[in-house]
Amino acid sequence: MKTIKFLLMAVVVALAAACSNDDVDTSRSIFQKGEAKADSTAFDKWLRKNFADPYNIRFDYLYIDQNSDMSYNVSPADIKKSIALAKIIKHVWLDAYTELMGPDFLKQHCFREFQLIGSAEYTSNGSIVLGFAEGGIRVNLFQVNALDPTHIYIEQTTPYGTSDAFDLNRAYFHTMHHEFAHILTQLKDYSTDFRGISAGKYHTADWVNVKDLNSGAEGFVTGYASSEYNEDFAEVFSCYVTDTDAMWQKRLAQAVTAANGDESGKKAILAKLSIIRTYLKDAWGVDIDKLRTIVLRRASEVSTLDLETLN
Repeated sequence: MKTIKFLLMAVVVALAAACSNDDVDTSRSIFQKGEAKADSTAFDKWLRKNFADPYNIRFDYLYIDQNSDMSYNVSPADIKKSIALAKIIKHVWLDAYTELMGPDFLKQHCFREFQLIGSAEYTSNGSIVLGFAEGGIRVNLFQVNALDPTHIYIEQTTPYGTSDAFDLNRAYFHTMHHEFAHILTQLKDYSTDFRGISAGKYHTADWVNVKDLNSGAEGFVTGYASSEYNEDFAEVFSCYVTDTDAMWQKRLAQAVTAANGDESGKKAILAKLSIIRTYLKDAWGVDIDKLRTIVLRRASEVSTLDLETLN
């Protein structure tokens, strides 16, 4: 009996020792364990230099379950792809606003946190969540693992996603400008005249059935814009800022009904853009056309960036 007890105790001690050696090294893991040590990696130091110090923005590339909707099954973001995306976001998004407005604009008004998720969130209605912001504090970006740093693709000709390539414009740039538009309008409201342009035409319950190719005829730049007027505002802003001129002109052309040449949809989109242009200038001092020029130039430069070296 004593021998059995001794053996059991030996097994317990051995198991305990084995378990103690299996603790995750959080400095290298894609999962967050408690509070990560500040500046524990070269990437952390780069993020502090380029996100935290100049903009007060935290960049979460490790998976933090509290920052994810637990009703979805998602995967963590790959570290190398997170580095590439962080450098892209800095060049195309952060530096674009800073070039136009100076360093304090985003520091004062931007969301405080990015959370990267490796996979997409698929909703019950068949749509994909490209990103979302919570209370103007954090923006979640998905599908990071679909990013291929060696084959960067940014759509230049059509706004309707006909290419099979992973389009950074649709996946990230459009989403970030869209969510930032929400932050700005929550801080300072825009003219109620905007709501009246498409009053009675919004598809609150069934917007997912409105295809982007058909939305223009009703006065919406995308199907999602038809969901309600706040989303409509953010979609017009983000589409205009990230569309090349060829893409924007195609949106307007699709808004003209081919059968009878009805331009009411096109006129509605242009009326919305006019209100947005005035709002940004009067409320924030932002020239949307200058911003667009900077964003498009910086987007065209992404393919020339070193997306691996942390300098």
